[in-house]
Amino acid sequence: MRPDDLLLPTPQGLYCPPAGIHIDPVRPVGRALISHGHSDHARAGHGAVLATSATLKIMAIRYGEDFAGSEQAAEWGRPVTINGVTFTFHPAGHILGSAQIAVTWRGLTIVASGDYKRAADPTAEAFEVVPCNVFITEATFGLPVFRHPSARDEVAKLLASVRLFPERAHLVGAYSLGKAQRIMALIRAAGYARPIYIHGAVEKLTRFYESEGIALGDIRLAKEASKADLAGAIVICPPGSMRDLWARRFPDPVTCFASGWMRVRARARQGGIELPLIVSDHADWDELGETILDTGAEEIWVTHGQEDALVHWCGTRGLRAKPLRLVGYGDEGETEPAIGDATPAEPSP
Repeated sequence: MRPDDLLLPTPQGLYCPPAGIHIDPVRPVGRALISHGHSDHARAGHGAVLATSATLKIMAIRYGEDFAGSEQAAEWGRPVTINGVTFTFHPAGHILGSAQIAVTWRGLTIVASGDYKRAADPTAEAFEVVPCNVFITEATFGLPVFRHPSARDEVAKLLASVRLFPERAHLVGAYSLGKAQRIMALIRAAGYARPIYIHGAVEKLTRFYESEGIALGDIRLAKEASKADLAGAIVICPPGSMRDLWARRFPDPVTCFASGWMRVRARARQGGIELPLIVSDHADWDELGETILDTGAEEIWVTHGQEDALVHWCGTRGLRAKPLRLVGYGDEGETEPAIGDATPAEPSP
């Protein structure tokens, strides 16, 4: 059996013909499996959705309780069979609830990894290697230049700057789902006990993370703080808000942005970022290669990112590989290169 008989790219996204179901479809479909809650993968309007419990809750927060006709929670490692095809969800390490989806039929297993990372993250389930015949990998940072430093070291730079400029607020641009909460947790792990202030667009998802048992310490809304409270404080906000009227309440702030794209210093300069923080929720070049080899897959499909470079790398190691050329991904999270643009899913302050 050919892998394309089990999964194939369509304008709606990856489609499984034997089961009649899509994975992370970019348009409304009858039945959908959703890997995680970022808006370029999780969209409203599907007839039925199967995803992890955390992802379903995130979708309800972002789109309302009626985001789909029906919903079913997938449990880690427990197979769900649809028309003879088995689907199993495994942690992807990207954000809370993010999953790789293993698709098995007639002895063939394809793993659709969604977005993933292997670095430790106190706010997400740890990545799990899933052996398979075909591995579908992202390539957001699929170039050798992208080798992420330790996130703890990057946060240490932030805290060093806070000590150096005790009178200046530090505005940290971080995407509201996943990145913002990870930065908060890393700051706490580094011993910072003062209140962390947040933009209103970050509040609902942050409170959700706390309700899931993730301790983030004293988190307060920036709009309710006095100027004296904000002097020398850490304030976490969506990247787009750093250029709007909301940011004008902070006199002479230190502008920071937490993203893997901060490896490209020209991008930081163009965005007026004073303190770039290279903190990524995606696998870097080395992790991509390591993961591909660890799965034992004989064939690799590469999607949304630097596809050609990773396909070439696979070829040098004797692996069959091809780019999927899927469209519609990269609208949220670190796949957004423009620092000054708010994501479509961000509510107004």
